[in-house]
Amino acid sequence: MSSLNEKYRNRQGTTNVLAFAMREGEFGEISPELLGDVIISLPTAQREAEEAGISLDSMISRLLIHGILHLVGFEHDRGEDAAREMEQRSSELLAIID
Repeated sequence: MSSLNEKYRNRQGTTNVLAFAMREGEFGEISPELLGDVIISLPTAQREAEEAGISLDSMISRLLIHGILHLVGFEHDRGEDAAREMEQRSSELLAIID
């Protein structure tokens, strides 16, 4: 995960989830029905689940939703309002699947 994070985001170290949109870039129109790929670091997810006092399954659900929201255009790095909106949408979706 750390090598992917460095290669595609120019950030050193690992991260818990990465999302790669298929609708972006030069060939984004080839398969418009595909959102993209979500990659979850299981060791990081396990550590974060333990720290949060939740199950690994619950943490994976949270990270998957987070990644999918990135694929459909949500970006928490665009300021507090964007982060709040993404967190709210995450909570709504988690309530549906829990």
